[in-house]
Amino acid sequence: MARFTLFGGANDTSRRIAEADSVAVIGLGRFGQSLALELMAGGTEVLGIDADEEIVQSLNGELTQVVRADSTKSEVLKQLAVDEFDRVVVAIGSDITASILTSSVLLGMKIPVIWAKAVTEQHAVILEQLGVHHVIRPEAEMGRRVAHLVRGAALDYIEIEKGYAIVKTAPPARLHGIPLGQTALRKELGVTVAAFKRPGEEWRNADADTVLGPDDTVLVVGPTRKAEGFAQLR
Repeated sequence: MARFTLFGGANDTSRRIAEADSVAVIGLGRFGQSLALELMAGGTEVLGIDADEEIVQSLNGELTQVVRADSTKSEVLKQLAVDEFDRVVVAIGSDITASILTSSVLLGMKIPVIWAKAVTEQHAVILEQLGVHHVIRPEAEMGRRVAHLVRGAALDYIEIEKGYAIVKTAPPARLHGIPLGQTALRKELGVTVAAFKRPGEEWRNADADTVLGPDDTVLVVGPTRKAEGFAQLR
């Protein structure tokens, strides 16, 4: 018989969570905890599952429901109503075998959207071959992001897809005091200023009439190399 330890209510709670704006997060290490707590902060109910009782107890009261259980067993996940969730994240990083087996079980349950963390390139390939909908490598992705920040003058960097990014930076002097519509920015540099922020104010969408100053901050969208090149301008 499947055995698990439950915090946060009876099994019916899992089914109630599954019916709400909710996500099941399997694996509550540093990445899984950070993800689960951020989801909770944003109003999403979270069922957390981990094999480590100490971790589970530490999160009691922090998540909607938290369970110590073996996620590689189909019968356990079904008892926890995981098969009724539309979105499940496999955040297991310390045990690649458990990650792969858990993902396989979830795919067999026909979960509509599965996210899974991969710790190596080979791990990512296996998850993709299984059919996991979204495979992420947080450490590798953060490494690439930091590399872009270290290399250039960007204040922040987000890669939307390979070769296309959003860069947060200061506008170069050539744009100061001129409406964006008169700068031929997109034609000459291949990027678009999507939004801007003045000191002490909130972000606003940019348009052709937007006039930037030296103390402003902008979000530039475009091909990665061109967006980074824009950030290098002075």
